[in-house]
Amino acid sequence: MDVRGERECKSCGTRWSYFETGSVECPSCGSLRSVGVGERKLHTDAGGDLDLTAARQAGADDVLDALEPAKEACREYCQSRGFVAGGDLLDLDDTYLAAQELRRAAVLLAGKLRVGEDEQRYVLALLNGADDGERPASEDVPASMWAARGLAYAAAVDAYRAALREHADGSVPDPEGGLLAQVRDHSKRVEALDGDVDPADSERLVAAVRAVADAYRGDDAGVERARTRLDALA
Repeated sequence: MDVRGERECKSCGTRWSYFETGSVECPSCGSLRSVGVGERKLHTDAGGDLDLTAARQAGADDVLDALEPAKEACREYCQSRGFVAGGDLLDLDDTYLAAQELRRAAVLLAGKLRVGEDEQRYVLALLNGADDGERPASEDVPASMWAARGLAYAAAVDAYRAALREHADGSVPDPEGGLLAQVRDHSKRVEALDGDVDPADSERLVAAVRAVADAYRGDDAGVERARTRLDALA
């Protein structure tokens, strides 16, 4: 949505950047009576933090006990995130990817009667590193959890692709627009396979949409990087 970049408190007159805080509450006096001032810009990111403290505490004795609080924390975080702040297109960051992956891993494992050691190590790695943007390497994702990564990254790529299109007022110019359409096709293929694809391909899909965004923002080499990643998926 288009919002004014600054807020002015009607109680004490303090001004602050809404783009930085994402809040209408005055940082000086706490009043909620404020008005928007300044230029309107597209802003979709609430700038929330991923807090997995409660989930880690719940899973101290048994990782299965961490699944539900982890899922909820990741869901809330992902819902708070957008990829445009103050008119600027943000990156598709690793914390968002890890949160999407942990959320789906929790759903996948919740229905299992037994969780293997490799699956436990994988979930613990996400649980301990997601809020810092740390994700298991592709080769460390158990085959039984490929779907969690595949579906998570497809969803993240779709959200980012939509943000890029919104930033471009609905029409991304070529060659970036054509590349973005290819990204969409690959993402739909992953979804059709219920996410069960090689994690290396999931990484290539993310790298492709990141390269498209770089090209859109003026990086001439981004187009070739995107084509290389997409060709590897063909």
